[in-house]
Amino acid sequence: MTRPTGRSGDPPRRTNHQDSCCTDVLERLRWQHLKHGERILQKQGPKHQLYEQFAQVAKALSHAHKLELLEVLAQGERSVEALAKVAGLTVANTSRHLQQLRRAGLIASRKEGLYVFYRLAGDDVIDLLRSLRRTGRRHISEANEVVIGYFNDRDSLEPVSMKELLRRSKENLVTFLDVRPSEEYEVGHIPGALNVPLDEIKKQLARLPKEQEIIAYCRGEYCVLAFEAVAALRKKGFKARRLEEGFPEWKAAGLPVEGSET
Repeated sequence: MTRPTGRSGDPPRRTNHQDSCCTDVLERLRWQHLKHGERILQKQGPKHQLYEQFAQVAKALSHAHKLELLEVLAQGERSVEALAKVAGLTVANTSRHLQQLRRAGLIASRKEGLYVFYRLAGDDVIDLLRSLRRTGRRHISEANEVVIGYFNDRDSLEPVSMKELLRRSKENLVTFLDVRPSEEYEVGHIPGALNVPLDEIKKQLARLPKEQEIIAYCRGEYCVLAFEAVAALRKKGFKARRLEEGFPEWKAAGLPVEGSET
């Protein structure tokens, strides 16, 4: 009968082989722990922190209402109440969207009495929105289908580029037609443009020349107002086309503008 080693109740002593195995296991665990810690440090490093901030911008753009609010703010400074009215949202919901956009650095604000006014943080926000629209249309088939099915159906003619329009305007070959609401026109517009909001076009036809081509523009590349205005004018026998983009892009390009905020 084999006698147990050690005192009664003591665990059996480990052999050299067992000690070696335990050491290997502990070394592997320590190495894994170090590698895990290194990965955590990498994730918390400056590059990761920077990307976290960039992600805040992307997150702020991840709602259609926020994109619409930015499009309106690209026309000029607005109060929360005015933005809510244009966007068809409640003041509370509008304010929530604006706070998220402000935290992402896309808009700035100021307070005047009881009212808070917002504006774009810079013209580079307009460039960001333009890139977003074009990337979305290029890579999302559903977006392209909407453009073809709605916008192109109302205006299949090639729009006029800013460069071409600037050249033709210097030769007095076109008439600018701003179809945005009057308050947006007053804040800023293309020099010499006539302001005829879409819902007043039929009443204001006498103001428009039939001997010149009319170039209509509004808030941006896919602003419905310009598409509808061009379609209405052509039905009445006018030569009309759209500006390829809107007033914000014209202003951001450094081209001439007039208005209270210019």
